[in-house]
Amino acid sequence: MRIGFLYSSQSHQILHSLPMALELSILRPDWQVDILAPSQDHLDYIQQFIPLYPGANVTTRLLAQPLAIRLYRRLRALPVPPKAWSLFHNRRLLNSYDALVSTDKTSLWLRRFGVRRPKFINTEHGAGDRDVTFDPRVARFDFNLIPSPKSARRLVEAGYLTAERYAVSAYTKFDAVNRLQGQRPPLFSNGRPTILYNPHFDPTLGSWPRFGMKLLEIMADQDRYNLIFAPHMRLFDPVTPGKLAAFERFRGLEHIRIDLGSDASCDMTYTMAADLYLGDVSSQVYEFLCNPRPCLFLNAHGVRWQGDPNYRFWTFGPVLDHLDGLLPRLDDAFAGHAQWRDVQERAFAANFDLSVKNPGRHNAQLLAEWLSRAL
Repeated sequence: MRIGFLYSSQSHQILHSLPMALELSILRPDWQVDILAPSQDHLDYIQQFIPLYPGANVTTRLLAQPLAIRLYRRLRALPVPPKAWSLFHNRRLLNSYDALVSTDKTSLWLRRFGVRRPKFINTEHGAGDRDVTFDPRVARFDFNLIPSPKSARRLVEAGYLTAERYAVSAYTKFDAVNRLQGQRPPLFSNGRPTILYNPHFDPTLGSWPRFGMKLLEIMADQDRYNLIFAPHMRLFDPVTPGKLAAFERFRGLEHIRIDLGSDASCDMTYTMAADLYLGDVSSQVYEFLCNPRPCLFLNAHGVRWQGDPNYRFWTFGPVLDHLDGLLPRLDDAFAGHAQWRDVQERAFAANFDLSVKNPGRHNAQLLAEWLSRAL
C-alpha cells in the first residue's frame, strides 16, 4: 500500500501530521509512506524531525514544478507555489497513491483534476473555537482524524460528520514538541518574564492593524518584560525586505524578539518559552495552555463576544479593548492568574484527549486500522 502525506501549504501545518507519518512507517513497514512537499525548505524542515523517530522509514519527495511556477514564485517571493497550480501539475503522481493524507482541505481540488484512485484523509491543522474550525468540507473526505473531542462533537452536531467518516484522534503536534523539548536553548538571558504577542493574520479579526505597532513600541520602551512578536505565519507571508524594514527600529533590543515566520513559529518554540500569551483569535492559545499560564486578549473590533462559542478562549483571561495601561494590565494578569487557571485546565481537557501519551503513534494506529478496512 502506498500512502502519501501531502504538504501543499505553508510549513506551519507540517507538524499536525508528520509524527503520524513517521510512526505509520514504523507500525507498518510493509507499506510505503511518502512525504510530498512543494519546496526544498519544507523537506529540509521535515528532515530534522525524522531522527527523533528511530526506525522511521519514509521517502521524502519534492513535488515537481514547471518552469512557469518557478518563475512566478521568484517574481512574487512565494514560499510555496500556488496550491491549485501545483496540485494540477502533480495530479498524475498523486493519483498513483492508495491514500493521500492532508492537513489542508484544498487537497480536495485534486478530485476536480481527475485524481480518483486515492482515499482522501483529513487530519486538520489546529483545534480552536472559531467557525473556520468547523468546515463543512470534512464531509467530502473519505476519513477524518479530528484532534479534539469538542471539535468532533460540533462537527457531528452540524451534520458534517457521520460515524464511519471520522475518529477522534490526539493532537499530533504535541508529539514532536515533546521530543524537541530538551533541544531548546533559552531565548532571553535577562531573567525577565516573557510575553508572546501572537496576532492572527485576518485583519477583520486580528489585532495587528489597530494595535500591533503601538504595542511593540510600548514594549520596546520598558524594562519589566521580554517580548516575542511571533504572529501567525500568514500575516506577513511572504516575508520581504520591505516588510522587515518596518521593524528595523527594534533591531538590537535585547528584550525584543521579532519573528515574522521562521521554523520556530511552527514548532511551539515560542508558546513553550513564554510566560504570558497576548493575542486575539488564534487557536495557538490552546497550544500555549498545555502548561496553564496567564493570558490576555485584545478586542480590536469591538466584538460583543460574551456567550459566543467562537470566542470561548476569551474566557481564559482578561480582554482589553484598548492599550491604555498595558503594562499594569500585564502585571495584573500575572498576579491574578489563579482565578483563570481552573477554566483554562477544563477547556484544555475538553479540547484534547489527555489520556494519549504518544499522539503520533496513536493516530498512526487509527489511520492504519481504517486503511486496512477501507482498502
